[in-house]
Amino acid sequence: MSTEQTVRIRDFALRHRVAFGVVWLLALLLGGAVAVAGLGRLDQSFTASGGPGHRANQAIQERYGNGAAVAPLVAVATWPAATDVRVPDTAGRFADAVRRAAGPGARTVSYAGTGDEGFLGADGRTVYALVYPGAGKPDLAGLTAVEEAAGTLRTGLRSALPGARVEVTGVLPLQHDSAVAGPGAVALAAKAACALELLVLLVLAFRSPLGVLAPLLLAGVISVGALVLVEAVAGFTEISFIVVYLVPVTALVLAVHRWAQPPETAARSAVAAGAAGAAACAVLALFPAAFLRSVGVAGLAVWAVGTAAALTLAPVLRSVTTRPTRTARPTRTARTTRSTRTARTTRTAGTTRPAGTTRTAGTTPVRVRRRPRPIPAAVGLTLLVLLAGAATQLRVGNPEAHALVAGGPARDGLDRLTAAGVPSGALNPLEVLVPRGADAEAVAARAARVPGVLLAAAPAAAEWRRDGSAVVVVVPEEEPMTAAGAATVTALRSALSGGAHPAPVGGSGVVDRDLVDGVYRLLPYAVPAAALAALLALAALTTAGTAARAVFRALLASVSAAGALTVLWQWGPPDTGAVTGWVPLVVGAFAFCVSLDRSVAAAAGGPSWAGPVAAGAGALAVLAVGIGPQLELALLVSGFAMAALFDALAGRHRTPPASSARPTYRSSFQLV
Repeated sequence: MSTEQTVRIRDFALRHRVAFGVVWLLALLLGGAVAVAGLGRLDQSFTASGGPGHRANQAIQERYGNGAAVAPLVAVATWPAATDVRVPDTAGRFADAVRRAAGPGARTVSYAGTGDEGFLGADGRTVYALVYPGAGKPDLAGLTAVEEAAGTLRTGLRSALPGARVEVTGVLPLQHDSAVAGPGAVALAAKAACALELLVLLVLAFRSPLGVLAPLLLAGVISVGALVLVEAVAGFTEISFIVVYLVPVTALVLAVHRWAQPPETAARSAVAAGAAGAAACAVLALFPAAFLRSVGVAGLAVWAVGTAAALTLAPVLRSVTTRPTRTARPTRTARTTRSTRTARTTRTAGTTRPAGTTRTAGTTPVRVRRRPRPIPAAVGLTLLVLLAGAATQLRVGNPEAHALVAGGPARDGLDRLTAAGVPSGALNPLEVLVPRGADAEAVAARAARVPGVLLAAAPAAAEWRRDGSAVVVVVPEEEPMTAAGAATVTALRSALSGGAHPAPVGGSGVVDRDLVDGVYRLLPYAVPAAALAALLALAALTTAGTAARAVFRALLASVSAAGALTVLWQWGPPDTGAVTGWVPLVVGAFAFCVSLDRSVAAAAGGPSWAGPVAAGAGALAVLAVGIGPQLELALLVSGFAMAALFDALAGRHRTPPASSARPTYRSSFQLV
């Protein structure tokens, strides 16, 4: 699209500003209602589909109605010192209490039903049971049902076993406790401070109340429009719920950045960046992985709606929030004064000029922009490169159990379990689907010989055997997101894949491996393909050098954001051991989009302050919303904030080739 075409579109929108304003307002209001109503179309499982583990989990879910990708509850009972938990009466009483408290349709397994001492603690008086509630699928509603079942199970066991100390833990109860804990006083103060700083930043940047509200309105329109488009696509193909996190934050940063551009460069840079970003996201959407497809479709929708809003809605809002500058005919006195000043300047042409100024054709001195210092730029580039290297050490998967929450009933159960010598791998057991005609006990015996397996049992209860098939439960020593745990999963799959009756391995512990195998192994192909598409699209609208620099910076920002997650969470004090698998994908896509938009706008002559302002607004917004104890949200928010921070630092070292003049606002409160 040429500059003349963008000008014609802008002028057409301005001539029909009322109609365009009404259309976009209806899109915001009606689209918001449609977007909220359509959230149910999005896949809420947060698991990678298509892999062998996913297929095994689907088969287990369809046949048995529970378990599979949903981690079980773990009931822990510690008896007085004089009690022998191996006595049939004690073990049976515990198993019966667990079965009654779990409710109908649940699958339970413990020492009483298997005789496997892997269900006993090393202290000789602690026993645990795995409980798969009757309701619970790997979606938001199913996970909520399992979390509620944890409370019922805890209450029922404490009532049935007054002589023992009973706790209920598990991956979902730990996550639930972190969510319901809520932010403390310090976190609430930090959230309020971030919200206030966001408001101050926008006021300082845009100088008037209308100037502050306009980019927020743009962000709302882009978010709503993009979500409606994504949900429409979700009617035809699987789209993950992760887009709900990606779309609003990306829309906010793009909206603030677009609003900060002067009118003469805003439309041109919006079209160029929009075409490049849309091309990259369209390529991602073609890959056969649900997470990549979801990120690609969401990014494509944001770029499409964002470009349309920049060409039509932004000029209308700008006409409301700015006043036109009219060139009045100079009076006789003004002309005389101007002539005298010009003559005086000409006579003093040989005088010394201040540093940083130059003189053009005998006019008054004009201050020249200083070039950025090379040392800070080199330091920033070195930091990004180092973080990009750290990204190669990223381990994706559910964070380790100890990092999910610091306190609460579920953490008490985890501490009780580990204190008794039971490894935390018990929270993420594997389930082996034994096909019809195969010997479940033989499969369990073969699985028990795999290095890293704590126990493998084939319960004989009816809820574990159905239609000729059976489920064997395998408890690993290490959590599957660790290197040792991943090796155990791989070895178990290899051990059970041969023979006349291969047994597929499912359970909550294989979800991480499926994510690595099904998504991250495609990234070496998906990322270069998306970058090439962006490069070609951008080169067609700008110069080859501009396109190459913009795409390179966007790639570096994307990879550096993943490296920052590695340094902060895996190597830092939280020591999560792994980063939730979908978080780096969302954060990387966000970093790529905002960095690409900033680079293109700067090359088009946008102001150097626009990038830091937009990135700062995005960082403050996500911090104001997301600061709190919930680990997955903290991972996501910190990733967004660090990506925005890196982009802001990169934006400070850009010198636009053209003037960075901003429009004159109605408010006379000039702060910038």
